[in-house]
Amino acid sequence: MWAPDKSAAPPPKMDSRYTSTAGIGDLNQLSAAIPATRVEVSVSCRNLLDRDTFSKSDPICVLYVQGVGNKEWREFGRTEVIDNTLNPDFVRKFILDYFFEERENLRFDLYDVDSKSPNLSKHDFLGQVFCTLGEIVGSQGSRLEKPIVGIPGRKCGTIILTAEELNCCRDAVLMQFCANKLDKKDFFGKSDPFLVFYRSNEDGSFTICHKTEVVKNTLNPVWQAFKISVRALCNGDYDRTIKVEVYDWDRDGSHDFIGEFTTSYRELSRGQSQFNVYEVVNPKKKGKKKKYTNSGTVTLLSFLVETEVSFLDYIKGGTQINFTVAIDFTASNGNPAQPTSLHYMNPYQLNAYGMALKAVGEIVQDYDSDKMFPALGFGAKLPPDGRISHEFALNGNPQNPYCDGIEGVMEAYYRSLKSVQLYGPTNFAPVINHVASSKKVRKKITVERVSTELS
Repeated sequence: MWAPDKSAAPPPKMDSRYTSTAGIGDLNQLSAAIPATRVEVSVSCRNLLDRDTFSKSDPICVLYVQGVGNKEWREFGRTEVIDNTLNPDFVRKFILDYFFEERENLRFDLYDVDSKSPNLSKHDFLGQVFCTLGEIVGSQGSRLEKPIVGIPGRKCGTIILTAEELNCCRDAVLMQFCANKLDKKDFFGKSDPFLVFYRSNEDGSFTICHKTEVVKNTLNPVWQAFKISVRALCNGDYDRTIKVEVYDWDRDGSHDFIGEFTTSYRELSRGQSQFNVYEVVNPKKKGKKKKYTNSGTVTLLSFLVETEVSFLDYIKGGTQINFTVAIDFTASNGNPAQPTSLHYMNPYQLNAYGMALKAVGEIVQDYDSDKMFPALGFGAKLPPDGRISHEFALNGNPQNPYCDGIEGVMEAYYRSLKSVQLYGPTNFAPVINHVASSKKVRKKITVERVSTELS
């Protein structure tokens, strides 16, 4: 769901050519057979329309990609919402596969968010920009500026799109910072400080990559620890300059600049030490005041590197997926003799349950070494006495409900369908308990087997 704090966006519908959502997610190794590279697109805007009466707009950017065949525009992802600004630098990125030989049409729509609704028609349209991914990548410094259009007779501002090729670094870092004796910026209080992190680009510009939370009314804040991928922080270049700006938060969005400092991943990796105590410097104040030293200090409290483990890493490490089938045989599914039933016994094609079993089972069975799957049913009357059961073996053997592969599960399902009577109620607790207890048994058997081999 679209969070009311305007920091998150709903999951987008995906175009089949694109394998990542908006945001900083895991980077999968691309197959060498696919002539593509993965790029991260950052979005900033300047001089957006102001649609709010008593404050500034609360902009969000929505990316659409155009299908190759039907030319249909499909939503790819959304940035976060930034309150009270006409010049947003969005933290959330769009990660796309770039194909040199294809024209990849993109559309960026801007909205002023007025409510919690994820329905874009409920919000004020701020304009849009059309371009191609190749146009962004091929611009000087991979930085494209275009006017925002879409509202007749109005200047809608400018969008700034930057692209950077991503490497395959999968490490992430958990960091925590505190500050000491920051400048007082509020007239009736102290300051409400927060940090903004930027990574440097080859052309000398900077791309925003993280914002901390705001700590209210203090000159000595301790920010919460946060996790960020190394790719987002420096794209795997440990000596790349990282700029950190310190601001005093203001409700109207005109945050007061306190100062800044620079560092690098390599410096930060030293952890808590005298090397990671940074003077926060405001260049304007330094130029005006001869006795000016700094506007406070920021200290790194902790630095922990974590490797982002992929699904493939688990599989390579020997992880097995145990697949158990439980089928709903309650009467709410409809009479199997009727075409409207999910259990309809169609002589020419699979019914809804059969299609679901085949679709899931044929994928999962590749990750199970013995391909023997327990198959259960619930909510039916069983022959010969018509007793109601919420946990019965589809193969008729309660001591050994395992079926050989997904084809064995399908055969057992259709055989049961012909012999049981759909009934009810819907009670799947027994099959959940069955799966939980069978996992314990399998674990015990594995431990005993290992102990025997060791002895």
